[in-house]
Amino acid sequence: MLPPHSAFVAIDFETADHGPDSACAVGVVRVEGGQVVHREGVLIRPPRPRILFTHVHGITWPMVATASVFAEVWPRLLPLLEGAAFLAAHNAPFDRRVLNACCAAAGLAPPPLPFVCSVQVSRKRWGLKPNNLPAVCRRLGIGLIHHNAASDAEACARILIAAAAG
Repeated sequence: MLPPHSAFVAIDFETADHGPDSACAVGVVRVEGGQVVHREGVLIRPPRPRILFTHVHGITWPMVATASVFAEVWPRLLPLLEGAAFLAAHNAPFDRRVLNACCAAAGLAPPPLPFVCSVQVSRKRWGLKPNNLPAVCRRLGIGLIHHNAASDAEACARILIAAAAG
């Protein structure tokens, strides 16, 4: 299923509005040899000063008004991707779309890594339904502060670690 000792990076975005370029937080977790070796969560100033999804993630405009924009945040996180076999996300199409849109808006190249979706992995490995992040975490005993980008990214990483472990 997954090479047990490859390095990979789990990523999660929270968005401010319906635009895929509206990241207001990113969580990045690096895994090496089946162990979490780095966990980081960063608030991002989105391109528009409206936060439509505060009710989901708790992020407000005053929290991000003076934060760095994606073009400043992403280059600081890129070293975490060095040597990684893939990026992982729970519902990977969403996070890939946000990453690609934010990179395009910032004039940055998106990372050339393939994405692995922990929704698909949990469905194939354990036949879980529902397989939303809280449900999978409950089933596997993984701690989660849902819609906290760093916590969501770490939960995704731990799902893949559990899947690789057997």
